[in-house]
Amino acid sequence: MSTLSDPDAVQPFGQPAPVVRFFGWATLFMLAAFLINNVLVSWYGFPGLGAIAAGGADPKVFVVLGLYILALAGAVVWVWHSGNTALRWDARTITAFNAYLIRACFFAVLFVGLVDAAIAFLRIESLFGTFLPEDLAREFNRVQFLAPTIHGPLIVAGFVVALFTRTLGFQWLALMIVGAELLIVISRFVFSYEQALMGDLVRYWYAALFLFASAYTLLEEGHVRVDVLYAGFSRRTKGKVNAVGAILFGMVTCWCVLIMGMGSPQAIINAPVRNFEISQASTAGMYVKYQMAAFLGIFAVTMLIQFVAYLFEAVADKRDEPGHKDHIGAAH
Repeated sequence: MSTLSDPDAVQPFGQPAPVVRFFGWATLFMLAAFLINNVLVSWYGFPGLGAIAAGGADPKVFVVLGLYILALAGAVVWVWHSGNTALRWDARTITAFNAYLIRACFFAVLFVGLVDAAIAFLRIESLFGTFLPEDLAREFNRVQFLAPTIHGPLIVAGFVVALFTRTLGFQWLALMIVGAELLIVISRFVFSYEQALMGDLVRYWYAALFLFASAYTLLEEGHVRVDVLYAGFSRRTKGKVNAVGAILFGMVTCWCVLIMGMGSPQAIINAPVRNFEISQASTAGMYVKYQMAAFLGIFAVTMLIQFVAYLFEAVADKRDEPGHKDHIGAAH
């Protein structure tokens, strides 16, 4: 594949648009800075930006501020360095990365779901003691043990596997959900056996399916669009409407979710993840509730990334540039 700085590779897609590209790439760089700062503030005790307004003297706050400044500078350098890159090329590059991110998350929840369900079954049936030392068997009752030693490596494995295969997508995850539901029906009505872990597995995969696949649905124009006039607009007018909507409704909504959910250590996404929160039926169920809180953050991150690509495509449509992708079967 040609590099992004190769004019011959990108020129057929349209002329550069530095202002729009800076806005889009600055959004992505700022997103990266926000996520890094969230880790520093929530897990390593760094003060938030509010400490500056409050007159805090902790020098660590300037690390947090510096990351945002560095993000803006990085966006400037990136746009300047790749000045000949067209909008559609940028959009497709961003979409390819986002597709990998979503695919990796799908693999991660597949691995974690299967393994944690098996662990829950062994824990419920008190089978760990038959082949593990008593001290180690007790550790499998603690999410503080399972999260870093079992879940963490499985999540990493999902990201590694996603580098080499594209075989798992939301269609396959949907099939796995059907299989999990079928298992509940068979075990309940044939063997009169049911445990909370079975429902937990279905809910875990359902949450991943709907939240992770949302960005893919945006790419394919699959979200329901309630309109009276849009269908009759020209491509240029549709591009203008989509660009404004991507910024005012899509990106703003994603940032609201991220700030409200990850704006402080006790925010609604950070708190369950930091505390490895589990359900009330913990001893009879899976230990993945804290991950389901993180799913909302993953949804906002992947949607924001995709909205940047959507913005680039919309502006390219407004400029009537070649390379427009027709979406068949879009919902209106």
